[in-house]
Amino acid sequence: MPATKEKKVKSKSREEFDTTTYLYWIKSMLLMRRFEEMAGRLYGQQKIRGFCHLYIGQEACISGAVSALREGDKYITSYRDHAHPLALGTNPDKIMAELYGKVTGISKGKGGSMHMFDKEKHFYGGHGIVGNQIPMGAGIAFSEKYNNTGNVCLTYLGDGALRIGAFHEAVNISMFLKLPVIFIIENNGYAMGTSVDRTSNVTELYKTGLSYDIPSEPVDAMNVIKVHRSVAKAAFRARNGEGPSLLEFRTYRYKGHSMSDPAKYRSKEELQSYKEKDPIEQVKKMILSKKILKLDELDAIDKNIKDQVKKSVEFSENSDYPSPEEAYNDIYVQKDYPFLRE
Repeated sequence: MPATKEKKVKSKSREEFDTTTYLYWIKSMLLMRRFEEMAGRLYGQQKIRGFCHLYIGQEACISGAVSALREGDKYITSYRDHAHPLALGTNPDKIMAELYGKVTGISKGKGGSMHMFDKEKHFYGGHGIVGNQIPMGAGIAFSEKYNNTGNVCLTYLGDGALRIGAFHEAVNISMFLKLPVIFIIENNGYAMGTSVDRTSNVTELYKTGLSYDIPSEPVDAMNVIKVHRSVAKAAFRARNGEGPSLLEFRTYRYKGHSMSDPAKYRSKEELQSYKEKDPIEQVKKMILSKKILKLDELDAIDKNIKDQVKKSVEFSENSDYPSPEEAYNDIYVQKDYPFLRE
């Protein structure tokens, strides 16, 4: 690995937030919420099929992270992945078309709900195998360190994926090599339908990183400012060559694990207790208290976003399905390797 001296960077963890940041938060989180609500309705109408995992309630987990990072940083996650590219600026038309399985989708209609990718936005999936993305995130971070880019890689995983061996292997090698990776556990309380306290004696999940000497901490991920500051602090460490961090984002999903899950394993009281600290409502209150916008202006933003989502549905309805021949494309990457020459 090239022995180059990295330039020290300043921390953004305690910065004050300007109007642009607040507007990004409210617009990006409302887009995620309205998009996912629409996806749920379309699934009920059987216009979207297969697996479908919604992000409703968890919007601050990605919105606060994106605002804390910079252009060029990388992102990878599991199969609950519609919101991540939306937060990064991917056209909602392409995300909706992918859910429809149309050729205009972000993965050409081949990936569906669980396999969204957008290389232009530095989003590398969308992975259906539980925990599969964790060592991949470490590998992306290795590439960034090797090429001395100064970029970091955010690697999202669910609380259930914490139990697999690949997590521990990736965390260990990342700390050993001081890779610029931020592991983010989206702890929404349930691995499918099994609560955290029924799967492990260690219910404070961030503590799993301490055995590898990785700086680890819990984060109230219903609050976008706390998400932003925790990610900014971790990115500051990574960019200055101090290696990875592990953050336990304590969040909640309002819907079941997937569209086939009625979520009968939790009480209505539990669900309501989290809705009372809804991440979007928190941002609205901040914006109103700071007099950045008035209530009618917030309502207008919400309406525009709803219209945008409706247009993404129309775009998808009017798009074509991939041709049968397309199944044979994108299987292998064409490279001119010397050992392949005749």
